[in-house]
Amino acid sequence: MNAENQDKEQQIDDATLETNETAEQVIVEELSIEEQLTQDLASEKDKHLRLFAEFENYKRRTSKERVELFKTANQEVLQALLPVLDDFDRAMIEISKSEDENLLKGVNLIHEKLKNTLVSKGLEEVEVKAGDAFNADFAEAITQIPAPSDKMKGKIVDVLEKGYKLGDKIIRFPKVVIGQ
Repeated sequence: MNAENQDKEQQIDDATLETNETAEQVIVEELSIEEQLTQDLASEKDKHLRLFAEFENYKRRTSKERVELFKTANQEVLQALLPVLDDFDRAMIEISKSEDENLLKGVNLIHEKLKNTLVSKGLEEVEVKAGDAFNADFAEAITQIPAPSDKMKGKIVDVLEKGYKLGDKIIRFPKVVIGQ
């Protein structure tokens, strides 16, 4: 009977061992499922954060593009009006030579109103004048003439046409004559 008892004890030990191994496998499987879910959650959080960051960049970029579009939307209209403004400037010079004060005052009012309207739309005059150093980034040299003096060499001798910018962008470069 001892042998039978030993066999039964061995079977009980084997059954207990199998139950313990099965329980360990279940615990390992549960841990691995829990770990898997944790990894999945971390992965989804990462995807969410990346998508959110990408969307924020998209919003910032489109907002910036929209602001730029608004700034330069009326560029074509302003460029079309620049010759009219030039003609007005020339007319003001000629009218100021006349003796008619009322004519001068009336045309001057219209001229100022036109200039103020264009300035309110973002138009600015590029400031260059005779005697300034020539800079090809801000002016267009039409011709070179012998400099009237040595200190005028490489400098602007005359401004033939005013330049204008819209915001930070030059829409028409001033046309100048430089001394050589």
